Amino acid sequence: MEKNEKKTTAGIIVAAGKTSEGNGEYSLLKIGSITAVKRIVLTFQQVEVSPIVVITGYEAKEIEHDLADYGVIFLENQQYENSQMFDSAKIGLNFLQDKCDQVIFNPVNIPMFTPETIQRMMECGAKVILPSYHGKTGHPLLISSELIPEILKYNGNMGMRGAIKSIGVERQWMEIEDEGILHDMDDIDRLDQLLKRHNQHILHPFVRISIEKEAMFFNSRTKLLLLLINETHSVRSACRHIALSYSKAWNMLNQLEQELGYAVVERKHGGSRGGKTFLTKEGRSFLEKYQHFEQKVRQYAKDEFDRLF
Repeated sequence: MEKNEKKTTAGIIVAAGKTSEGNGEYSLLKIGSITAVKRIVLTFQQVEVSPIVVITGYEAKEIEHDLADYGVIFLENQQYENSQMFDSAKIGLNFLQDKCDQVIFNPVNIPMFTPETIQRMMECGAKVILPSYHGKTGHPLLISSELIPEILKYNGNMGMRGAIKSIGVERQWMEIEDEGILHDMDDIDRLDQLLKRHNQHILHPFVRISIEKEAMFFNSRTKLLLLLINETHSVRSACRHIALSYSKAWNMLNQLEQELGYAVVERKHGGSRGGKTFLTKEGRSFLEKYQHFEQKVRQYAKDEFDRLF
């Protein structure tokens, strides 16, 4: 990587379990007017963490509905009732291998850290970073992607801490003035006190980009569908990751091809295991151009928003 090249940072939000009382999901509890999981997604998006992977389990469909328009990827831990948070983290890490330089990992019940905290961690360059407030360690955790293969091999009972210790990598603590790294959803009164400050930190322009003729035929959801088809070679698998019906996905793909005038995907029929779906050369080129265009538009919007407001 060139010295001035920006590291790519992906995010994992573990939102698979129930509350400590076992009667609901932390993800869907509201702080202010939005859910805890949406607040973390917005915080990640402020500093261009992408892709954002949400590990679901309990009330998975409700979480998918809550985040349907936010461009995240859903991975389900079907064994969430009989597993630990580290098992959910492994699902996310396995998916993100070779897709980024580093990963920000956070449990959904700690939703009030600021974008500035994430930004400082992302720019640090250490292999493992934890934030600290007045000497107390909190979340989120940043991990260099080069550690993922070794973390995935760990089968001990000490979770992420044990996995990192087994690798022999030294953890680095970053002292910051962000009380939000410490407080979980069981301390809702304190979170409410931090709400006004946190809302100020996540103030941002929200730009929805689409390509249209007489009607819209490409947007962030279609982009994510193409990205996942390119990754999984399966429309059905891609649909599961973004909470999209199979028939709706093919309607989107057919409309896209009709409007562009060329094939975006191609099916290769297989034997007993079925066939696979790939992006065509033209489809990959279109996707790359759209991603470049989207990045430029969002950066311009952010720069102008910061300048004017």
